[in-house]
Amino acid sequence: MSKSERKSSSVPAQKSVAGSRMRVVPVSTGISWVEVPEADVRVLCGCPADSVKHLIKRGLIIPTERAGVTFETGPNVILLSDVSLQNGAFCNLSEFPILQMLYRQGMIIPGHPNCSGRKPLIMGLAQQVEAQMEYVMRGNYGLLCEDEMVVAGVPRDMAQEWMRMKLRFAFGAIRPPGDLLDTCVIGDGPAILPGGVTVRRLELNVFEFAYGDETAVVDLNLGIGSTYETPYHLGYHDLERGYFSVVHSGEGDGWDPERAAMSSIMMFQGKVYLIDAGPNIHGALQALGIGVQEVEGIFHTHCHDDHFCGLTTLFRADHRIKYFAASSVRASVAKKLSALTALPEESFGEYFEICDLEMGVWNDIEGLEVKPIFSPHPVETTVFHFRTPWEEGYRSYAHMADIVSMDVLGQMVDDDETRHGISSELMMQVKADYLIPADIKKLDIGGGLIHGCAEDFRDDASGKIILSHTALALTRAQKTIGSGAPFGTVDALIPAHQEYRLRAAHGYLAAYFLGVPDHQIRILLNHPVVTFNPESILLREGSICDDIHLILTGLVETIESDSDHNATLSAGAMVGESYALSGEPSLETFRALSFVKALRIPAALYRSFVERNEMTERIGRLSQLRNFFNHTWLFGESLSNLTEVRIVEASEPYYMAAGEVIDTSGQDYIYMVRDGLMERRLGDVVEYCGIGEPFNESEVLFGIPPTGVLKAQQRTELLMVPGSVIRDIPVARWKLLELHQRRSRTFSAQSLEGALS
Repeated sequence: MSKSERKSSSVPAQKSVAGSRMRVVPVSTGISWVEVPEADVRVLCGCPADSVKHLIKRGLIIPTERAGVTFETGPNVILLSDVSLQNGAFCNLSEFPILQMLYRQGMIIPGHPNCSGRKPLIMGLAQQVEAQMEYVMRGNYGLLCEDEMVVAGVPRDMAQEWMRMKLRFAFGAIRPPGDLLDTCVIGDGPAILPGGVTVRRLELNVFEFAYGDETAVVDLNLGIGSTYETPYHLGYHDLERGYFSVVHSGEGDGWDPERAAMSSIMMFQGKVYLIDAGPNIHGALQALGIGVQEVEGIFHTHCHDDHFCGLTTLFRADHRIKYFAASSVRASVAKKLSALTALPEESFGEYFEICDLEMGVWNDIEGLEVKPIFSPHPVETTVFHFRTPWEEGYRSYAHMADIVSMDVLGQMVDDDETRHGISSELMMQVKADYLIPADIKKLDIGGGLIHGCAEDFRDDASGKIILSHTALALTRAQKTIGSGAPFGTVDALIPAHQEYRLRAAHGYLAAYFLGVPDHQIRILLNHPVVTFNPESILLREGSICDDIHLILTGLVETIESDSDHNATLSAGAMVGESYALSGEPSLETFRALSFVKALRIPAALYRSFVERNEMTERIGRLSQLRNFFNHTWLFGESLSNLTEVRIVEASEPYYMAAGEVIDTSGQDYIYMVRDGLMERRLGDVVEYCGIGEPFNESEVLFGIPPTGVLKAQQRTELLMVPGSVIRDIPVARWKLLELHQRRSRTFSAQSLEGALS
């Protein structure tokens, strides 16, 4: 991305030394720990998804005991990232760290030995602190009042009962986050923490802690191509695209450091659907050999982070993935996402194709029937039943995340409508709904106030019960009730007797070679589908491309030996096409990130096919520009052939002489530097845009002209990509939002710095 003329002041984080009063531990990529025991300050620096699990793995959260009470150690302060997004992922997800402090450490529990009246502290930029408070509010309660529920499509009488239930879960009141948390804004000077510890910002996302005469620097910036790490290893799995099958992609909960949180992936007629998107879903998809382009849709149960925060992975597609949920669930999710991104709630529909489901009835989705069923929970929640016709009736799967135990449900019953709780009628309905049999039923057995109990399903008539959503090993009693489901295992409800990958290959080729007769397309299709193992090389840098590989499933990365740039290719992309057509050696290495299935097409045959159909000039021109776009940060990830072609055909060249200034106000284009160098200057602050870098994102996303003066440092060629094209590609739109936020923070901070110096 863009480079600044100003020298960076960041240095590696200081590690603990003998006799030091300050302990600094690098926890994981983008996460650090700063501890000052004398001041009773323990800071979690950076809180991306699963940061609690990383602390557990590093031994920074451990069980302890005091006054006969067992509880956990852990942080009491959270330092937020200055930016909400880095490399496409949420940076600030404080929900589970806060829950860990309040309940598992006991900071909010009356009479607990660790309840001293001190609240968890969140600190950072004012905008980030405010965003976290709203996000925490939505994570605790979802929709906050009856009126919000009615606007979301809930009938008024139902909204009244839901509110009674919600207040019972909330112990009688919707409490603002300020009742539970303290905040500290890190502005221009040092912020003072309890015990005399200070923290100040050195530059964007770089902070200096000080205590006495000791200092330590923490850098929360992710490097180019870096991602937040997954705390557990998932291995690799070679999945078939089934007719109706369930792939188990997570059976743990938000605290289990060894397993992904409860989720499933459903295959139906060769299409891929997710059920929930928890932390690190990108890692799960990669381990299963599923590219985000293959995902047809997501069925969403509710907005808690262990089912929600992987949504950003689905924004990294080149098309809007279908979002299936009850309208009340969708509304609460949109509000929580809006808090994290500072985008209006309406923008949810700009990243997803919204498909609201009617609760309590069977909704038909191209032959797959789904029924969302209300489940009592602090936020709007449904369980899902899926079925499809087969032989003498239906085959069915029930996904029951975040249910409540029958014991807790019974304790909530109160038929007095002026009091908090649920009616006996609703309690009986929920109980009956929970026990509806299915061929396979996956259950939340997490226990406590808001999760289910395996014993409630001892007499369930389902064909197979799977116990999930727990960090604990199954007891002997639980093992007599239900099965486990290790990551990557598959339950096939209806076997497949057709090859869905070849159908997909036909679709990719027919759309790419638009107008070419079908019998010609079948010449390319009449070649083998080959499998590449994870980490194997499809085409090596410097090699001649003898075969083109059309990716059907899985992920492939491109690596250039003299560059930090990496691109990711998924279903619908061609490996080696430009080199096969030109006959030149490959300038990069193509390497499998997962199991990959690909249609192998001989290069010589492909060249003759292109010539025979008089497409040499078009494909050659497209290939050249596609190669450029594919090597840029903005367009170098998860784009299909068709999307790349759409970008190329819509783009226009724009040439600038050295020293020429360009005014992009009102110009609905993203400008990409194809050759040369652009300078952006605001006072004494200068930023450069080199080859492959974009600008004018604020105009395209929000209609706001970029600040500063844009000038060509030398003769420069730009490519203008229409904003209408960009806005229709979620992954590009998402990356530009991140770029806009980072540039806004950098320029505002640096301009202030310059004014004060």
